[in-house]
Amino acid sequence: MSSLSNYLRTNRKKSALSQEEVAFLLGGIGESKSSRISRYESCSREPTLSAALAYEVIYGKSVRELFAGLYEQVEQNVAKRAKLLSYRKKILHSKRHELLINIASKTTA
Repeated sequence: MSSLSNYLRTNRKKSALSQEEVAFLLGGIGESKSSRISRYESCSREPTLSAALAYEVIYGKSVRELFAGLYEQVEQNVAKRAKLLSYRKKILHSKRHELLINIASKTTA
């Protein structure tokens, strides 16, 4: 499944909020703050964890939903590293091995 990196602009438009209003809700005011919102929406900057959680509160959607494409990228990267780690460690019949195999199974390639 191919997703947008984030759905911030889509949700802001659905909510009929301006970038300045979202910036205020995130804890900032002024021109530079609304330009930060623009950078978040265009994926030229990743928001802090605090800002991502604030977006969840503002739009009523999980961070995972709001940043679906980024989540998919992170999930794939972690799954690949888990697969490598399970090969390196060669841990057999342990909870750790089961966890790594479960994570690694999320790779698409």
